[in-house]
Amino acid sequence: MNALRNNVRLIGHLGDEPKIRKLDNGKTVANFSVATNEIYKNSEGEKVSETTWHRLVAWGKPAEVAEKYLKKGSEIAVDGRLTNRSYDDKSGEKHYVTEIVVNNILMLDKK
Repeated sequence: MNALRNNVRLIGHLGDEPKIRKLDNGKTVANFSVATNEIYKNSEGEKVSETTWHRLVAWGKPAEVAEKYLKKGSEIAVDGRLTNRSYDDKSGEKHYVTEIVVNNILMLDKK
């Protein structure tokens, strides 16, 4: 039951190419965003489509998969966990970031 406490699963399309960095310690990190779409009918019965963008970060093996196989527009399924962090920019302003740390990537595009 502990594994269900902070678990995110998404299916969506990549908004851009993954940004890959190789760190000094030899690890690979990939940052990318995924769009998910929700379609529903509003109170007037009109069909509404809402797109939500999600920031993702992958480390190690999932980052290497992202580097090798993922392209802008790729349809993927991911599972991971939700994290929050903050940082101060050059002017000293604090920024807050919510992102998904990816554990697994499943590529859904037809080859």
